Amino acid sequence: MRFMVIVKASKNSEAGMLPSTELLDAMGKYNQELANAGVLLAGDGLQASSKGARVRFSADGKRAVIDGPFPETKELVAGYWIFQVKSKQEAIDWVKRCPAPMGPGEEAEIEIRQLFEAADFGPRLTPELQEAEERIRKQVGGRR
Repeated sequence: MRFMVIVKASKNSEAGMLPSTELLDAMGKYNQELANAGVLLAGDGLQASSKGARVRFSADGKRAVIDGPFPETKELVAGYWIFQVKSKQEAIDWVKRCPAPMGPGEEAEIEIRQLFEAADFGPRLTPELQEAEERIRKQVGGRR
């Protein structure tokens, strides 16, 4: 099972404040533990929403670009991991071992969401669609 582990943004992360050397060190050690255990598939921190944009799709097919920053900090993402684990509980157990993502003494929240697998789509994902998806996965393989 794959899970996206989403680190929610804070006022400080949205203000562009970078983590301390100590937090970077603690996160590096945590990421190494995840990698050593074969759990970590990907992960990165995200820059503040002031450097981002959203594209809104209307029902009539029009697209509107909205430049950041975005007001609702509690709804924003500061970073993520992709875990490969056997269960949601295992993902939870790994997240509970994470250093406080915004640093000691700061409140933070991490959300855990399971990713879809091909089998989840049943017959809607035809063999042709499965083959196309597999070609794309191979094409993007190790890009970063």
